[in-house]
Parts: sequence; structure tokens; C-alpha cells
Amino acid sequence: MNKRQLLRLGVPVDCVEEAIAAIQRLNQAGGLAAKQVKTRIKAVLHHPEQFLTNEQFGEFAKTIISDRNFVPTVPITYRTWGAEGVDDTSHEQMRQACSVPGAWRAALMPDAHVGYGLPIGGVLACDNAVIPYAVGVDIACRMKLSVLDMKPDMLDSKFNLFKESLEGGTRFGVGSQHQRPQSHSVMDQDWTMTRITRERKDRAWKQLGTSGSGNHFVEFGVLTLNDPDEELGIQAGQYVALLSHSGSRGVGAAVCATYSDIARAKLPKKYQNLGRLAWLDFDSEDGQEYWAAMNLMGDYAAANHDVIHRLVTKILGGRIIAGVENHHNFAWKEIHGEKEVIVHRKGATPAAPGELGVIPGSMADPAFVVRGKGHPDSLRSASHGAGRQMSRKKARSRFNWKTVQKDLAKKGVRVLSAGADEVPGVYKDIHQVMSRQSDLVEVVARFDPRIVKMCGDGSKPED
Repeated sequence: MNKRQLLRLGVPVDCVEEAIAAIQRLNQAGGLAAKQVKTRIKAVLHHPEQFLTNEQFGEFAKTIISDRNFVPTVPITYRTWGAEGVDDTSHEQMRQACSVPGAWRAALMPDAHVGYGLPIGGVLACDNAVIPYAVGVDIACRMKLSVLDMKPDMLDSKFNLFKESLEGGTRFGVGSQHQRPQSHSVMDQDWTMTRITRERKDRAWKQLGTSGSGNHFVEFGVLTLNDPDEELGIQAGQYVALLSHSGSRGVGAAVCATYSDIARAKLPKKYQNLGRLAWLDFDSEDGQEYWAAMNLMGDYAAANHDVIHRLVTKILGGRIIAGVENHHNFAWKEIHGEKEVIVHRKGATPAAPGELGVIPGSMADPAFVVRGKGHPDSLRSASHGAGRQMSRKKARSRFNWKTVQKDLAKKGVRVLSAGADEVPGVYKDIHQVMSRQSDLVEVVARFDPRIVKMCGDGSKPED
């Protein structure tokens, strides 16, 4: 019997595959006439509990019972910050994420835009489940800002030195690596915890201290601190600062792809529509493996930034006197409302009470050092940047990079390399985004870009 015939008999669509397998087992055992097979299928459909121990039809009977007992998950609700700036497709993705079994609480940040699975700017807390694509492809993509003991006027008077430090201390692009692998204690950690981290360790070592394409950048700018900050440990004033945005490179993408595929293979048939929102039970072997690999990628991404800042400042001859850094593609085990949950922040900045973070704008707009206010409805989160308002394809067709580069230079922003898909016009207004989340974070300092370097080879972003 084929699929069409089985559906006509009343076999639920999600049970057809097991019905065909049952008929195949029956044929291997000697078989029945077509009419008898039809009668047997009808009998299982009417009284599946009577066939649970049947050698040929037991699994089919279990599938029928499971299908009939299925109760769809009632989607949870979520709160949106800056709803006027969030498109409908992002909301569609967020609503779908809120229908994942185990979804407990959710929020959408004002920089939200479409991503894979969970929208970028989405925050999703789950009960004992972790979703690889709710963390993202670029696991532990993060920000790092280092304040230097240099005066802002040196960005002009010693421009060539700053340029040389960025050109010599950074590597950009898909597959980019250092000719001589850099050193960092992260490579002494246990990379044998999973097959994928073990197999990719050598590649990860070669890419240590490099950045991908897309919106990854390393730039110098002027940090303005209006009031002394005890946690930063510096006085009010203006400083030269180094700001970087990068993640876990190719190995992070491989971890995401590997465990998302595992999750999708285990996705119950009734939830096949969730696709990239496939989850892993946190306590399962696969869930624990992903969690361990994800945390290693967090350490590795932090090491990438450490190496970048070390190399750049060494060439520059500067000294780091303060700093702030944070992940914004990660999952954390946290307590919310006296409940322990797994909080996924995909393109969202942790903003617990008093927690420092960095929220960037664009190559022409400021980034902000912020302190979290711990808003419970946002799951103690904030935006991770300005957020895109235009696709890369549309940006390349609309903007001429050389023209934009010249305009930026007139405004005092010198861009060493980048592409038309990352010009300021593709991003939302960072000032509006910040005003829409004033209840989530307070601004501590402002960073204005002056010398910017990004990937300029047009390669597809990893994140």
C-alpha cells in the first residue's frame, strides 16, 4: 500500500511512515493479501491498544496512540521593546519560537530583525532545553572595548601609526587566519569534549585572533565618560579606545550546524515545522555535549578578542587601562522568578542589575557602554546593537562603497576597509534604539568611531 491509499484509510499523515514500515515487516514475515492488509490497518486504527505487543504492528499502534494524545503547545506571549521599529517577519519568527515546547518566557529587543530560527534581538527562556539556533551560528559573538592611555588628538596626529596597528594586528574574512598560530591558554583547554571540537581544534588555533566577515569590525575611537566610574576605574574625560566585534569563527559555526542537525533529526513529527528551532533536552547526552562545546566557544571567542587587542596595542605601543566586554550570542543557565531556566540571547546583551556591556551603532554612529537595570520582563537583557533595517543584497544594490567612504572621511571617520553591505544606512538609528530601551540600561559612556576596519572582500558573513 502506498501513502495515498493509507491516507484514504484514515492513517494520520504523521503515522504513514510507520504504517509502511509495519507492512514491510509483515511482508518479511510471510505477508497477507492486500485486502487482509487493509483490514489489519483498519483494526489498528480502531483499537491500537490491542496491537501494542504485536511484532509487526506494535510500533504503528504506538504512533497512532501518540498522535491521538498529542496536545499542541500553547504559545507563550512576549513583550517587545520599540515595536514601531520591528518588522512583521521578525514577529512571525518570535511567535513561532514561543510555540516551542518548554518555552517559558520571551522578549524582543528594539534592534530586532530576521535571523535563522530565533530572530536576532530575540530572548527566549526555556525549561530544561537548549536550542542551537536560538544561540546562533556565530556562538559567543561578542564585544570588547579597551580604554588606552592615549590622548584623542593622537588619532589625527599619529593616524598612520593607528592605521598600521589595525592593518598589522587584524585579519578579516571567511577562512582568514594568522600565518603563525597565536598563543592563548584557551588552546590548553579540553577540546576533546566533542567530536566536532576535537576535529576543528587545529583550524581554531590557526584562526585564533582573527575576525570573520559581515558586521565584524575592529576600530579606534574616542570614548567620552562624563562622570567617573568606579567599576571602570577611570576618571571622567575623553580617551582613545579600541573596540572589536567578533565571535567563534568557523569552529563555532560547525558546532551550531552539528548539534542543530542532531536536534532536527530528533524533532517530533508534530513539530517538524519548527525546523531551525529544534531543541535538545538539556539533561540528554547531546544536550550536555552542545552545552560544553558552546561554553568552550565562549572562551574561544573571548580569546580571539584578547589576542586582537594584544596584537593591535603592541604595534601601537599603547597601554590598556580599563575595559568592558560581553557575549551577545549565547545561552545561560539563570534563575528568573525563582525558576531555573536556559536563557537564549541571540543578538541581545545581558543587562542584569549593574552589569556592564557594550552596544554598538555603526561605523558612523556611536557605541555605548551601558549598565544593566535588570528588567524582569526583558529577562535582564537589552539590544546588541542598532539592528539591520536592510538586507545585504539590497544594500549592495543601493550604496556605492567608495562614495560612502569619501562621505565618512569628510565627517572624520576613516574606514580602512569594509563593504557596501555594512554602510551606516543599512542600520536603524542607534539613538532611537537606545531611547526605546531606557528602562533596560543606563548609558555610562559614549564611543565615537574614528578609524574603522572591517572585511572588505565581499565574502558571505559567517553569522
